[in-house]
Amino acid sequence: MLKYILPIIFLLPLCSTHAQSGKVYDDVSMTSKILDSQRKFAIYLPPDYETSQRSYPVLYLLHGGGDDQTGWVQFGEVLRITDNAIREGKATPMIIVMPDANTGRRGYFNDIKNEWRYEDFFFEELMPYVESKYRIKGSKRFRAIAGLSMGGGGSFMYALHHPELFSSACPLSASAGPLSEEQMKERLARRYDDNTDYPADVMQQYYERHSALFMMENLPVDDIKSVRWYIDCGDDDFLYEGNSLIHIAMRKREIPHEYRVRQGGHTWTYWREALPVVLGFVSDAFHQY
Repeated sequence: MLKYILPIIFLLPLCSTHAQSGKVYDDVSMTSKILDSQRKFAIYLPPDYETSQRSYPVLYLLHGGGDDQTGWVQFGEVLRITDNAIREGKATPMIIVMPDANTGRRGYFNDIKNEWRYEDFFFEELMPYVESKYRIKGSKRFRAIAGLSMGGGGSFMYALHHPELFSSACPLSASAGPLSEEQMKERLARRYDDNTDYPADVMQQYYERHSALFMMENLPVDDIKSVRWYIDCGDDDFLYEGNSLIHIAMRKREIPHEYRVRQGGHTWTYWREALPVVLGFVSDAFHQY
């Protein structure tokens, strides 16, 4: 009898380990009054979410231009990478929310006419919705933001606009916004076919709110320092200049941050390699120091 029991005993740990997997739902939706539409998001729930009663920290993970809420799921392999990081003790169990910023209009910000108010939707509708529907610890210490490319820009702006809400921000290969007002005008004309001659004060205000470089150089230092920063951009990335200038501006103002330049370009290979580091970095704030 013993010879049949022993193999079963040895298999039990393997079965238990295999069962420890999180879940991803990539077609969840909510109603937005601000955007007058149904807005989709994907969500990662950690392995013990269904068996525990506790609440979890949250990472808002933003996709890049051309993707939607499924980008980090399909190409970024968020389920596999996060499960592995948690299993190996490199990251704490957390909930990851991945919103869609590609439907209707592309981008994470309110437009210059304030007709498409995506940023207002994010803070006034999406965050309250997910943090009440799921067991999320809704405080600064247990909330982080990260993203790639367009989403890296969103990570910069959201954390700089609301440093009271995020403990960590991790822009990856970030589109960090215009480096000058002239560049902003060119982008408006090219991206939205918008050649409107806006009043100078309107252009100035919009530039100051959507240039990460300007904000890093001009916002109160203590506000910026209240966020832990991890900035990562490949040495062959076409967005390298903006990220480098932000790093230099932060050094000049003695703002603590991690700045990484690794070999690579603007690719999912690069971002998949970055994600485990991001998960560990935000977990450092989620944990007790």
